[in-house]
Amino acid sequence: MSGAALLAGLAAALGVLALGEAVRLRPRRRRLARAGRVRAGWRRLAARTGLPAPPPGLAARVAAAGLPAGIGVREVMALKCALAPAVLLAALTPAALLPSRAGTLVLLLAPAAGFAAPDLALARRARRRACALRAEAPAVLDRLRLAVEAGLAPGAALEHAARDGRGPLSAELRAAGAAIACGAGRAAALERLRARCPAPEVHALAAALARADRHGAPLGPALTALAEGARAERTRRVRERAQRAAPKIQLAVALLLVPAALLLIAAGLVAGLA
Repeated sequence: MSGAALLAGLAAALGVLALGEAVRLRPRRRRLARAGRVRAGWRRLAARTGLPAPPPGLAARVAAAGLPAGIGVREVMALKCALAPAVLLAALTPAALLPSRAGTLVLLLAPAAGFAAPDLALARRARRRACALRAEAPAVLDRLRLAVEAGLAPGAALEHAARDGRGPLSAELRAAGAAIACGAGRAAALERLRARCPAPEVHALAAALARADRHGAPLGPALTALAEGARAERTRRVRERAQRAAPKIQLAVALLLVPAALLLIAAGLVAGLA
């Protein structure tokens, strides 16, 4: 085989691989573009609509949920106000099929349920995110300690510690490090980190960074203690989950395995009697 034919075959193979990669990435790009258009349209609608004042604590819940950029309190309030009449319209048909009192109760509760649904979704997302933050904290704190002991500045150390992480804590630390590197105040970056990461380990980390910035305290021993405490807390949570799982396993054995064994014995007895 000549060199030209070999190169042509290699070029064709690379072209096929590139085409497959483009076909594979096209749906994801379409989904991202569609999600971006939806968020932009929702922001425009929220900006043009007169919305009621947000309830107290909504900004903290939105920050703790870690919503994407561009979705804030105003957008959540627009969603709440849009879901209330939408759920009421959806409940008209079931309410008409129910008795009069039950139907009236459904019509009264439907707007309240639609208005409160985003709050429940935010709380659920915040709980899952807090669990992910606490699970990721020990490894991130260890990497941050190594970066600080290597002589990096706190902002660069935050970015370096979160470089290889894929969890929410790594993403927030990268954002904080980039903000500090771009000239933002370290206090403002740490305050945003506290708001978006409602976990004790992250709050302790932000307090240690602020203390080092204010008083010049060494970060290495503080980060070592924080990492050890985060690992001990993770071990305790794992043991608690294991202890809670034992009664569930016993309940499953009592309600499923024991009746199944008794049914097999009864089937054998019935077959013997027959």
